[in-house]
Amino acid sequence: MLKILIISTSQMNGGAAIAANRLMKALNGNPEVKARMLVRDCGIADAAVAAIPHGVVARLRFIWERGVIWMNNRFSRNHLFEVSIANTGFDVTLTEEFRESDVIHIHWTQQGMLSLKNMKKIFNSGKPVVWTMHDMWACTGICHYSDECDKFQTQCSNCRYLRGNRTKDLSFVTFNKKRKLFDSVDFNIVTCSHWLESKALSSALLNAHPISCIANAIDTAVFKPHDRMEVRRQLQLPSDKPLILFASQKVTDKRKGIDYLVEAAHLLKARNYDVEFIVMGSNADQVAALLPYPVHAMGFVSSVEKAAMMYQAADMFVTPSLMDNLPNTIAESLACGTPCVGFDIGGIPEMIDHLQNGYVAQYKNTADFTAGIEWILNCRNKEALGQAAVSKALSSFSQEVVASQHIELYKALIQDKR
Repeated sequence: MLKILIISTSQMNGGAAIAANRLMKALNGNPEVKARMLVRDCGIADAAVAAIPHGVVARLRFIWERGVIWMNNRFSRNHLFEVSIANTGFDVTLTEEFRESDVIHIHWTQQGMLSLKNMKKIFNSGKPVVWTMHDMWACTGICHYSDECDKFQTQCSNCRYLRGNRTKDLSFVTFNKKRKLFDSVDFNIVTCSHWLESKALSSALLNAHPISCIANAIDTAVFKPHDRMEVRRQLQLPSDKPLILFASQKVTDKRKGIDYLVEAAHLLKARNYDVEFIVMGSNADQVAALLPYPVHAMGFVSSVEKAAMMYQAADMFVTPSLMDNLPNTIAESLACGTPCVGFDIGGIPEMIDHLQNGYVAQYKNTADFTAGIEWILNCRNKEALGQAAVSKALSSFSQEVVASQHIELYKALIQDKR
């Protein structure tokens, strides 16, 4: 029995945590594997998920890390959660879950879960270590997404996310701490998209480490096609209007491109399209006030079954995200047979096959993004579009496919250790 320990800050809060939790479940669907999660923040009760002590000390770790960033940013809250420094955390090597595991699989562990010193103990434990990147943090000094900055390819400094224009700033110091650590230990990187893989390969921090690309898994037994009109009836949604779905954990997050969605909606209105919107995620009511169409504000949906119904009810899913790795939302939508529209950024064009299961618009081009929505609205063969979406999801993101790729990697690493 192959024992895998997945380490994540959260069990279910955020896209990276959801992806890690889904991987655990996918792995546990294989009789050769027993996977567990070790987290700081628990959500749903699950015997396979263990939590580190989560009291005052854990809260102080979080405050200390954010406080150091705040002080180094000249006491400004700007970009406070767009960077991390891993200066404090929990020694997971002391736990029973760690000792009993054959392979350690690190996921998103910021905000006080693991420090760089904690990670060094994991790397030096003698166990094979896999580290899945859900954003760029592993290959930069401090930022989760570098946008147009390419300093991570040589040496981070004078970070755009920090005030002060200092060469030897917090990004410079943290980058050098990472370089010293990463150069002295062995671990294997997994990226969820080829876009992120290219970033890791070009980074001065990671280009000497083995890098594999394996997508995130989704449960295609939950996210699957269903009768659209029946789902709309259950959700009390209109049956006579095209419905456009926009979803994110926080829909007002500027990085998720809300401004572009609003502009596109106004273009649709000017062209007399009669549609309505479904908005799923926190702050959905705020988005409803910005769109010139009726909006069904669903708020944050914790039930995966209900979330699947949102995709099943919609005619399309739109994601004007300005920076993303491999959005769970697109995979979920495709699995439900719902075509998608997104910008040509990050891992999005690896998920949406242009003019086959959706539309990939030119980056930050509202007119082209709107053209993508129109293309789906006017598509004559929507059934073929939906079938192509499902086919993509099953071949790329199903639990069976993703679990088998990870298990193959784990076995190879264990064999190399012998």
